[in-house]
Amino acid sequence: MLSQARERVSETDLIREAQAGSRTAFDALVRQYNQAVLRLALHLTGSEQDAQDIHQEAFLKAWRYLGNFRFECSFYTWIYRIVTNLCLDHLRRRKSRREDQAVMIDSSGEEMDLLSNVSDERAGANPDRELERQFLGTRIREALDHLTPRERMVFELKHYQGLKLRTIGEMLHTTEETAKNTLFRATKKLRANLAEIR
Repeated sequence: MLSQARERVSETDLIREAQAGSRTAFDALVRQYNQAVLRLALHLTGSEQDAQDIHQEAFLKAWRYLGNFRFECSFYTWIYRIVTNLCLDHLRRRKSRREDQAVMIDSSGEEMDLLSNVSDERAGANPDRELERQFLGTRIREALDHLTPRERMVFELKHYQGLKLRTIGEMLHTTEETAKNTLFRATKKLRANLAEIR
């Protein structure tokens, strides 16, 4: 508990120093949240290139608007809010372009199938199970595509990132109740789209 309080104080100090113009303090904050931000962006976009772009844009935005940070929420929540909003914008643009989401772009710009990168040692021993897993993965992605960008965002933040609804609400500038209702709608749509698999 004491180390958490000390960590919190040091983070608060870093933020205050960065707000005063210290690039070193801001770099320390970036190092602290660097991997979490990249993981979140990668998970929400499904593209290494897009995730890296959003990661970079998120920290540029954080630096630009750090003076507006008022310590009403944690820096973690604040930076995640920036990332989720950038990802939401990206998903909305992508949905309007109707890109194929079964394929993602790797860091070299090459297309690759998402499922081909998921290892399953059992695949050789049980080809039926491997085919079933691939089919299920494809169906889940297709079902997620039927959600609105906001529904998908709330569903993924809750179930893949393990965030609390209150935190998700804060990130999306809404209430916990609205986030809960959005999650309910998303889950209902996913169940309907995946019902025939059983």
